[in-house]
Amino acid sequence: MPTVRKIINDPVYGFITIDHPLILQIISHPVYQRLRNIHQMAFAHLVYPGAVHSRLHHSLGAYHLMCTALSELKSKGVEITAEEELGAKVAILLHDVGHGPFSHALENELVKDVHHETISILLMEKLDAELNGQLQTAIAIFTNKHPKKFLYQLVSGQLDVDRMDYLNRDSFFTGVAEGVIGYDRILKMLTVKNGNLMVEEKAIYSIEKFLVSRRLMYWQVYLHKTVLSAEKMLVKIIHRAKELIAGGHKVIAATDELSFFLSAGCNAQNSSTNSPIEQHLETFCRLDDHDVMATIKNWSHHSDKILATLCRSLVERKLLKVKLQAEPFDETFVKEKRKESCEKLGISEKESGYFVFTGEASNTTYNPGDERINILFKDGTIKDISKVDNALIHFNSGLAYGEIKKYYICYMR
Repeated sequence: MPTVRKIINDPVYGFITIDHPLILQIISHPVYQRLRNIHQMAFAHLVYPGAVHSRLHHSLGAYHLMCTALSELKSKGVEITAEEELGAKVAILLHDVGHGPFSHALENELVKDVHHETISILLMEKLDAELNGQLQTAIAIFTNKHPKKFLYQLVSGQLDVDRMDYLNRDSFFTGVAEGVIGYDRILKMLTVKNGNLMVEEKAIYSIEKFLVSRRLMYWQVYLHKTVLSAEKMLVKIIHRAKELIAGGHKVIAATDELSFFLSAGCNAQNSSTNSPIEQHLETFCRLDDHDVMATIKNWSHHSDKILATLCRSLVERKLLKVKLQAEPFDETFVKEKRKESCEKLGISEKESGYFVFTGEASNTTYNPGDERINILFKDGTIKDISKVDNALIHFNSGLAYGEIKKYYICYMR
């Protein structure tokens, strides 16, 4: 293959090097370039104005960290072939390629019962066919079918480079210092034993900082109540549009692609195939945040009062008020708020559900019941991070792991 060397100037890590023709081919492909037009953090920019980075930024950052991790492991004598190294780099580069508009906010709304990772695999297989089978190793690593499990753990695990980049990058672009992690030290301390990825003893405190940062970022940024309100309003807009379309009303999206998915053209229940999205991959790949926002701007003037009010409120950042608490909300309070919205907008009690609704938000920072973060000590013993005696955090207190659940209510101001 011809020699390739290109550099990309990244605001977080500096220069990212592209040194293989296959990587360049993938980055140049329309399927990958589409990620430029999908926000990494959906509506977080409504709270943190700098958080306008894209999924493309994140995937390039994760690729850079993967390159560093593989170099460190090889320097410690871990056997990684050139084919496996390239496969791991391709796998992380394409790990989010299956995300739709507004990523997690609209997951399972436009394409029912299909997770974005499933679409990522389908797109990797599509690219593999186009590129004469060069993605076979990457697909095996991504789907955890490769014999070297630590390669999969670098792509998707408790200490994967995906998490390391999004925490580091999101804290950078939001300006939230609590999210800053010692990613460079963690990468230096990575090692492999018995085929599994683990961390050397010297990195214990860096791992604890990583876990605490992740928890703080979830509640301070990802599940911030203003972000939560905007994302739930977006979901309600999609629900209302689908309800109107199902009722025979005229609701036209800004693009044919979005109109297709709103009209349930790809729902599992409407197809006899196991994965109906396979038939519509090209249509899906023409969807991004621009389709949705242009549509919402148009619908701000729709004849349906509920759809128009929701869209106008989102465009003008006049969001629903949100309250969070440890216990479920009293039904009397919910009914009172629904009555207020009925009177204010002149809508029915059923329709008030678009403006007053409850739900749950939860975050599990570290659960030892899932895949563990293993610490390798100098004497060769291995311990889960939650079992380390001299750790700064008492894991039994629930401070650093376990599910934290909060109940929320959204209602009109």
